[in-house]
Amino acid sequence: MSAMWLQIGQCGNQIGQEWWQIVTGTSNREADLYPFCSQDGHLSAVCVDSEPKVVRKLQKQVKRGLFRESNLIMGKQGRGSNWAYGYHGVRSESEQNLCSRTMESLRKEAEKRDFYGGTVLFHSLSGGTGAGLSSRLCEAIREEFPLGHILSVSVAPHQAGESPLQHYNALLCLSWLQRYADGVLLFHNDEVLKQAAAPLARKATPEATCQVSFPSMNAYLTSCLAGLLCPLKIFTSQSGVSMGMEPWELLRTTCPMPAFKFLHTAQASTRGTVFWDSLASSVLQPLPRQSLAGNPHQSTAVLAVARGPREDAFLANPSLVLRKLRQGYRCVSWNPFAATYWTDAASLVTPGRHSLTVCANHSSSADLLQRVEQRARAMYESNAFLHWYWRHGCEEGDFEQAFETVRSVLGDYSHLGE
Repeated sequence: MSAMWLQIGQCGNQIGQEWWQIVTGTSNREADLYPFCSQDGHLSAVCVDSEPKVVRKLQKQVKRGLFRESNLIMGKQGRGSNWAYGYHGVRSESEQNLCSRTMESLRKEAEKRDFYGGTVLFHSLSGGTGAGLSSRLCEAIREEFPLGHILSVSVAPHQAGESPLQHYNALLCLSWLQRYADGVLLFHNDEVLKQAAAPLARKATPEATCQVSFPSMNAYLTSCLAGLLCPLKIFTSQSGVSMGMEPWELLRTTCPMPAFKFLHTAQASTRGTVFWDSLASSVLQPLPRQSLAGNPHQSTAVLAVARGPREDAFLANPSLVLRKLRQGYRCVSWNPFAATYWTDAASLVTPGRHSLTVCANHSSSADLLQRVEQRARAMYESNAFLHWYWRHGCEEGDFEQAFETVRSVLGDYSHLGE
């Protein structure tokens, strides 16, 4: 067992609920649950939110007794969709600091395991708790466990807007992740909505996209996570027990350079006869081809994870799929091992189906960062809503450093192929 799982805020805990239902609902062998549990059988998960409603619902929905009660950390009031309020917390003796309580639970959980490899975070980029508290915890985890990995599963808000403060929150959170995390699985709500709506659009009315719910979107997102992070036989010992190395091997494969941390994930699946090159084409179809400036996107590294009972068909000719992915993702020429693959006969989300999950360090992530930086800069220069951040302990230096960090990332991605 090597990973600890930290769910932060409403979005993070809703994703966590779907994730643990997949893990605990489809794993029939004790060995399948081993990477996710401590020796006493409790999940190695810490759930934190500034309000109790979502965490209590998660506790009821997931199999009883799997969560350790002391790892369910709840506050008494929200954080007002304000990064500064989430990062610095409530200045009141009546509510103990959420960050210190969470870190104490993480320390105790780490002591219960035989090996600590790192922490996986579930959170959003737009909420006060999801963006602000996750930034503070990411920083604290790096200080407490400097040798451990940090993998963030981050959800970006809809472009149309979910909160007037979302661009500030996303800017500050992205800059903190760039500084303290090792990799970021970046999911865009708009893209996830399209992928979740696609099956409905094929068999329903044109109004089907209006019927896509948040649980459906979370189900697609966690299906991608299951494709990447659920146990693989190539990382198991001779006894058949996985040590849970998948998140850290994912980082080593897709983040060959520390400057490039933002990862794009997509998935396609089918039932019955499988043609893996067709699944690769399905993954590539919605992939952004050009940046906002009209320049072609490129990738430093691509990982394909093929799951299903016909994995032998993939292994018979993996070069065909890898060549298609290498061309579609426009892998850089300076990385001789830019595309690689993992396979497994088990597909935990939909047993009997075949799935191809692709994770790429793709420069399309810079489009989100550029939009966030531009809109946050326009608001910042007009002094819009800044008094809410000054009130809760934020300073001008925090914003200036965030702008500088994000611009540096954009510069690195713009020169990716050189």
